[in-house]
Formats: sequence, C-alpha cells, structure tokens
Amino acid sequence: MSFYRSLYLCLFFTFSYAQSYAQDSLAYEVQRQRVNDLLDQRSARFGQFNQSLEAKTGIFGLKTKKDMQASIDILREIVQTDNRIFKETKVLLDYKDMEKSFISYQAEENKDRINGYVNTISKLQKHQEAQNLQIQELENQSNRYLTLLVFCFILVIILVFILYKLKFGRKTKGIH
Repeated sequence: MSFYRSLYLCLFFTFSYAQSYAQDSLAYEVQRQRVNDLLDQRSARFGQFNQSLEAKTGIFGLKTKKDMQASIDILREIVQTDNRIFKETKVLLDYKDMEKSFISYQAEENKDRINGYVNTISKLQKHQEAQNLQIQELENQSNRYLTLLVFCFILVIILVFILYKLKFGRKTKGIH
C-alpha cells in the first residue's frame, strides 16, 4: 500500500512541478515577446530614419532644419527603444536565471525524493526477502510435521493391525 502512496506522491509532485514550470515558461514567453516587439519597433524606426535622411524638402533639394530635426527625433526614439530593449532583456535574463535556479532546486529536491524512494524500496525488498525466508522455513517445518504425522499414522495403523491380529489371532486359534 505504501508503494502506491509513494507512486501517487511522486506523480503529484511531478504534475505540480510541470504546472509551475508551465506558468514560468508562459511568463518567460510573454517577456520574450515584449523584447521581440521592441526589436521590431526599432527596425521600423530605423527604416523611418533612413527615409528621413533621404528627405530633402528645402529649396533646390537641400535638407531643411525641419528635415534634420525629424531625423534627430527618430534617432532619439531609436535610442529610447534601445534603452527599453536593454531593460526588458535584463528582465528576460532574470527570468532565465530564476528559471535555472528553480530547476536546479527542483532537481535537487527530486534527487532527494528519489533517494528516499530508493531507500524505502530497498528496505521493503529486504523485509520481503526476510518474510520469504520465514515462509520457506515455515513450509519446511510444516513438511517435517506432515511427514512425522504420516509416519505416526502409519505406525498407529500398523500397531492397530498387529493388535487386531493378536487379539483375533488368539480367538481364531481358540475356536479351532
């Protein structure tokens, strides 16, 4: 019965670990998507910056102050996006570090639990072997007693037969 309880506990902890891991993985994936979205925004802004460099709305096809200010504003947005990318990437790395420490903690805990199960199984196997030996000894003892009982029964039959012969053998001799 305890083996099944141990198996149940092992499965329960495995499923609860898988569920918590799935939640952590979901948070990690959400954070990774944030970083990817920021990278996409940066790429789009960089394309806008390239277009702004080519924009020349001034007289004779020259750049105006407004054109240059637009390029500077786009560069400023790119730098701000880069800063957000760095912050979100740090959060992403923190998730990864937290996940690694959680996994190593779970691995250590599972290792300890498995060692406990192995020790319990070893004890149960030794106990079972001892009980099997005890059963074997009891069966041998039972066989000896059965053999002795059969021998005694045969002896009693022989004695009854001899007594019967002696008793009826005398009566038969006396009748003749």
